[in-house]
Amino acid sequence: MEKLKEILETIRQALEFKLIELGGHSISIYNIVSLAVILIVVHLTIKALERLVSKRFANKNWISMGKQVALVQIGKYILYVIGFVLALESIGINTTALLIGSSALFVGLGFGLQEAFRDFISGIILLFEGDVVIGDVIEFDDGTIAVVKQINLRTSKVRTRDGIVLIVPNSQLINDRVINWSNSNKLTRFHVGVGVAYGSDVEKVRDILIKCGNDHESISNRVKPIVMFKEFDDSSLNFDLIFWSDEVWKIEVVKSDLRFAIDKAFRESEVTIPFPQRDVHFKNPLNTNS
Repeated sequence: MEKLKEILETIRQALEFKLIELGGHSISIYNIVSLAVILIVVHLTIKALERLVSKRFANKNWISMGKQVALVQIGKYILYVIGFVLALESIGINTTALLIGSSALFVGLGFGLQEAFRDFISGIILLFEGDVVIGDVIEFDDGTIAVVKQINLRTSKVRTRDGIVLIVPNSQLINDRVINWSNSNKLTRFHVGVGVAYGSDVEKVRDILIKCGNDHESISNRVKPIVMFKEFDDSSLNFDLIFWSDEVWKIEVVKSDLRFAIDKAFRESEVTIPFPQRDVHFKNPLNTNS
């Protein structure tokens, strides 16, 4: 028993050995061990949270994969904050006094980092509301279409159709006009325009366009394609082939396939696609009678 007490006392003295001492504050081996334990526990808790969410919500139709990732991300940030506070406390830093003493500094930083703070708040809104989640296909005002790959607290990463990864401030996803194609109905309406020459058989044109739409595998059969006679233009009769598809990401490929098919079908049926024509008259400014 005495031997055990001696061992425990030796361990206690070793843990209380001061490594750093500045003024009235010191850091001992015990503080370092506590810090390491806290970091390990936080890391293991985050891993357990990821496995729990992945197992609990696997194959659940009411929660998408993007929302699962957002849920894990929110939990990670909460655990990081708790771990950071506990880590400071473990090395003897009073976090309450630190926050009170640094309030003026935080105000100054707030004025200097307004954009970053706005992006930070936008990131929290994105994670909690789930208007944009990982895996969503979005379109920006400039026409750029991208898929969301990662949402962090300040910025998000999106990948365009060209394979370029863009880092977008979260405030842009919240405040700017962004179309979320993934939040739309499963089927989305698209159209391909084409013009034919005056004098063409418009009934034949309509049949050709509908057949091209029905023959494409990426176009929905549940909602049939339709053709709208759009307008009488200067040199053509303009039509719109309207169709529905759930292939939002590769819709430009679908449209290209349709244009190839329409051009081929028109050639086989001798339907002419006109090119713009203009009559230009030159007027001689010189007076030939003088």
